[in-house]
Amino acid sequence: MAKIVLLMVVAVIVEAVGVVILTGGLKEIKAPAQYSASQIARVVKDGATNHKVLLGVALEAVFFGCLLYMLATRDVSFIWPLTAMGFIFTTLAAHFILGEKVSALRWAGVMLIAIGASLSSYSEATKSGDAPPAPAASSTPLGPQ
Repeated sequence: MAKIVLLMVVAVIVEAVGVVILTGGLKEIKAPAQYSASQIARVVKDGATNHKVLLGVALEAVFFGCLLYMLATRDVSFIWPLTAMGFIFTTLAAHFILGEKVSALRWAGVMLIAIGASLSSYSEATKSGDAPPAPAASSTPLGPQ
C-alpha cells in the first residue's frame, strides 16, 4: 500500500504543478471579446502554441497515466478518494506560486477533504486480507435427467 500512496502523492503533486502552470498559460491568452468561430479559433491556436498551456496539459496527462495504473491495480473506492490530496497541493501551489489569497474558510474545506482522504487510506490499511473467491456456481439442467 505504501508504494501506491507514494505514487499518488507524486501524481497529485505533478497534477497540482500542471494546474498552476496551465492556469498561468490560460491567463496569458486573451479571452474573446465576442464568441464567434474566428475568436474561438484564435483562442484554440493561442492555447496550442502557448508553452505553459502545453506543459500544463502534458503534466495533467502524466497524472492521468498514473491514475490509470493505480485504478488498474487497486480498488477504485481506495484510489479515487486519495486523489483529493490534489486539492491540498493545488491550493498550496495557488497560494505560493500564483499568489492567490486563500481564506480561512477555504483552508478549512481543504482540511476536511484531507481528513476524508486519510479515513479512506486508513480503511485500506485495516482491511483484512483478500477474501477467498466465491465458489463457481454449478448449473444444473432444468427438467428431468
